[in-house]
Amino acid sequence: MKKIIEYMLEEDEGFGDITSNTLIDRQKEVTAIISSKENGILAGIDVIKEILEFYNIEIIFSLKDGSEISKNDKLLEIKGNARTILLLERSILNLMMRMSGVATYTHNIVEKIESKCIIAGTRKTSPGIAKFDKIAISIGGGDTHRFSLDDLVLIKDNHIAIVGSPLKALKLAKSKVSFSKKIEIEVETIGDAIDCAKNGADIIMLDNMSIVSIKNILNELNNLKIRDNVLIEVSGEINNENILDYATTGIDIISLGALTHSSRSLNFSLNIV
Repeated sequence: MKKIIEYMLEEDEGFGDITSNTLIDRQKEVTAIISSKENGILAGIDVIKEILEFYNIEIIFSLKDGSEISKNDKLLEIKGNARTILLLERSILNLMMRMSGVATYTHNIVEKIESKCIIAGTRKTSPGIAKFDKIAISIGGGDTHRFSLDDLVLIKDNHIAIVGSPLKALKLAKSKVSFSKKIEIEVETIGDAIDCAKNGADIIMLDNMSIVSIKNILNELNNLKIRDNVLIEVSGEINNENILDYATTGIDIISLGALTHSSRSLNFSLNIV
């Protein structure tokens, strides 16, 4: 994450801030306030504070990650070298606005389903800032799901197409992977769901399935008394309009790429006092 932040700052600075270096004395100190232009959930404050403190910018006041914010709220007050604050301005605002947007979107979804199941992210994140997106999901009340490919064995349709069948892929994974790693597998039929539940899958993913199909699979697992063997995750074609219908089927997890690929940044500003 530090390398990503360093790159962001280097990319924005280029060969130097010509404007600030031309107009502002090298030793000039100022106070600045970051404020919100809209309502939402604040995320990224801890990350931004680390950046500011590294550049010897004093934190006078700050809200906490996860705070509910309104239009015109003061989020952060800082004091330090004027050139440095202006150098950091765009990068810290962009990152905090992005993270707050993801946290706000996640929070609204979590509030809507009222704890009927877990709301999780996916790896459909913005390139380079996946970990910041995941932190924002967590701040918004969601589950991060995988941070990276080594977090979990997740056997999807392309793996199965290569190996041959869900059950074969599951057994192969169980024979080779440490007991410390959970195994999740995507299935397309009731039969495959039953086989995987009976043979030690920790999580079964039902991807792009209708609510009727999901209920049929859950009913069959319950009838066979193997529903408690596994967590059931659903994903695909789920949005703000239909998510409550999915959440009330009895599944355990809904994973939503929309938390990161369809959320919008909140609007913040930095002003010199």
